[in-house]
Amino acid sequence: MKYLLFLGCVIPYRVLSYEISARKILAEFGVELIDMPNFNCCGFPLEAINYEATLVLAARNLCIAEEEGLSILALCNGCSETLYLVNKKLKESKELREKVNDFLSNIGMEFKGKIEVKHLARVLYEDIGVERIKKKVVNPLSELVVAQHGGCHLFRPVKHIQFDDPDNPVKFKSLIEATGAKCVSYPDESQCCGGPISGIESKLALQLVADKLKRIKGVGAQALITVCPYCHLMYDSMQKMAEREAGEEFGIPVLHYPQLLGLAMGMDPKELAIDMLKVKATKILEIISK
Repeated sequence: MKYLLFLGCVIPYRVLSYEISARKILAEFGVELIDMPNFNCCGFPLEAINYEATLVLAARNLCIAEEEGLSILALCNGCSETLYLVNKKLKESKELREKVNDFLSNIGMEFKGKIEVKHLARVLYEDIGVERIKKKVVNPLSELVVAQHGGCHLFRPVKHIQFDDPDNPVKFKSLIEATGAKCVSYPDESQCCGGPISGIESKLALQLVADKLKRIKGVGAQALITVCPYCHLMYDSMQKMAEREAGEEFGIPVLHYPQLLGLAMGMDPKELAIDMLKVKATKILEIISK
């Protein structure tokens, strides 16, 4: 199984722990990752300002994948959704495809619609499968109680993405529970992390973070599990600021799903870059090492 790895903008500079842990666990399942050469931004940040620019930026990445002859595996929810939707729209619309290809012709590229785009969670669930994941678990995390945050773009828009129910994401939860951990439900699980508005309404974004962490803490979860770098930043890196905003301490470690799975597979926490988390997972590691 071979994929072209699309890292996007945020992960290499701000969430390296996600990439490190994802590479570790995928290698154990025989997934070969080829680093995508000369990629650019997926186009997502520009969507509301200049949709045409988003299409062309995404299409250029898709053309690179076509030249490599490999489908794309993306770790970021926003990158995955953007590349997936643009790929789908360009395949379905001859008019749109011709318009985008007119732009691409200036750099000697042409979109042909030969590859697919998948998020890490889809590769784990659809290509590898929950049962195969369970067979790799040598250290079941049965003493650990966690909550999930899949993020908005992993599931939406539902009619196009068609991966899971955003209001009841049973597939993502099954991946979590494959590690042996108990994944508890909490009110308003599908609420956005606040990342998209953090640049213009930082106080409101922090309130959203605090509100969710309160609910997670209220159901007794010992950690929050994410599969999106930006969501991870909001709940991990911004947790201290959210605590000050709310006047309450949460102290909830935020683990990337590959880190959780890696621990269940018996990997050393340092191999999974758990020491890079802002909210230290010391208590979590103590629980699973008993």
